Amino acid sequence: MTVQQALRIVDEDEAGIDKAFKRDVLKGLSEPQKAVPARWFYDERGSQLFEDITRLPEYYPTRAEKEILRAHSGDFRAAIGPGRAVVEFGSGSSAKTPLLLRAIDPSAYVPIDISGEFLRASADRLAEKLPDLPIHPVEADFTRRVTMPAEIDGTARLGFFPGSTIGNMVPRTAVDMLREMRATLEAGSPAGTPPLLLIGMDRIKSRKVLIPAYDDAQGVTAAFNLNLITRINRELEGTMPVDAFRHQAVWNDDIARVEMHLEAQRDIIFTVCEREFTMAAGDTIHTENSHKYGRRSAAALLLAGGWTPLERWNDHDSRFMMILAEASPLRSAP
Repeated sequence: MTVQQALRIVDEDEAGIDKAFKRDVLKGLSEPQKAVPARWFYDERGSQLFEDITRLPEYYPTRAEKEILRAHSGDFRAAIGPGRAVVEFGSGSSAKTPLLLRAIDPSAYVPIDISGEFLRASADRLAEKLPDLPIHPVEADFTRRVTMPAEIDGTARLGFFPGSTIGNMVPRTAVDMLREMRATLEAGSPAGTPPLLLIGMDRIKSRKVLIPAYDDAQGVTAAFNLNLITRINRELEGTMPVDAFRHQAVWNDDIARVEMHLEAQRDIIFTVCEREFTMAAGDTIHTENSHKYGRRSAAALLLAGGWTPLERWNDHDSRFMMILAEASPLRSAP
């Protein structure tokens, strides 16, 4: 499969509307605390805005993770070994990926992302940098089980999940996703060679560091959050007044997460797919969580998802960690 032959897996209705997007938005706007899952941020514009966020001075996770990938390339090579197919979940621009690929000498690279145009453009750019590496892009929702390209059947796999995206999910959903990732990687893997997973997780730290990372001075994160409304209006025949909302980022210390909301600045009535919704001034749509982890809570989450932690690396300020885990043997007893 060439880069241009990326698989497209989108379930649309007769009007060309993504059924999952429609379902999640209508369900979320009908709840007492309105909410839309964070994965729907990533249309083409949202994906580009997120890449802009990763370059902001306030947004430390990308720099910290790149530092780990550069400083510990030899450790990754020793722990992972050559010849695995690297499957990246939510690949985005694949900006950090070359650091890993050059370190471990993989046999193939499979980027998975829900934003198809962005995925294919990123895969084309990476192919120019690494022309000898087979690249097989797959457009899909990676939170569910994904069918891998036939070209990597029988090849040992390394799942790559950088960027602390795991933090966007509540623990129940995160565990479900880790199990789906395991199932995705195990199908077609050689017997006796369990899949590995290299995952990034953001660490708990001062609110003074956390809040600016999600509410930057330039307003890029605000534009990223508000773009969700623009997408709803464009794809779901919405009439949501963008100028009636403002971006909000708050630290919830009880459950160790930054929350992003869209707060209504006045009373509003709007429709989405011909259904009417109302919001009073001060009501919010909860759009994203970013959970932060300690060493024990990170290990507990991975174990619950079927992964046994093997190695862990931090950046020099201990702001961020990357964990290498192995698919755990299935057991009948607790």
